[in-house]
Amino acid sequence: MRHVTLTPTQRFMLDFAPLALFFLAYRFGGLMAATATLMAATFTSITLSYLLERRVAPAPLLSALLIGIFGGLTLVLDDPLFIKMKPTLLNTLFALVLLVGAYGFRRGLLKPLLEMALHMTDEGWRILSLRWGYFFLFLAVLNEVIWRSFSTDFWVSFKVFGMFTLTLAFAASQYTLMKRHEIRDS
Repeated sequence: MRHVTLTPTQRFMLDFAPLALFFLAYRFGGLMAATATLMAATFTSITLSYLLERRVAPAPLLSALLIGIFGGLTLVLDDPLFIKMKPTLLNTLFALVLLVGAYGFRRGLLKPLLEMALHMTDEGWRILSLRWGYFFLFLAVLNEVIWRSFSTDFWVSFKVFGMFTLTLAFAASQYTLMKRHEIRDS
């Protein structure tokens, strides 16, 4: 198979498909079926990404690893606690990496991931990384509050639709920062 570059729409569909299948499997088969579906769909998505583009971005790879571990624990131990905790752990890890990079090394660690699409000053990258770090920390805490305080039905809807909507809204809210620190090609 030859190497291709996925369009942003194709990338979004490939990344979002496991979550959509998780939601559908939950509605028709419950959390254990949804967890197994999420694991299979995630590994299929990662495999397709690699076969098509000959690479897999670090964030989806880390997410797939955690889905494999926490999903496997959920299924083997028949305990939904693990799959509910996975978003908390993933968002906390993302937050720690970004915040340690910004505070500890004074570097915006989003730059290597996004510099092909965005051209900003180093200070802009550092601020954007800080903001995303705090946002991921917020999502981790919010996930903990929701899975511990509400029904599984509510948590599944929050995981699929709430986190996605909050992430899109947060990303859109960063537009002015990105424009303010943009480096324009001459």
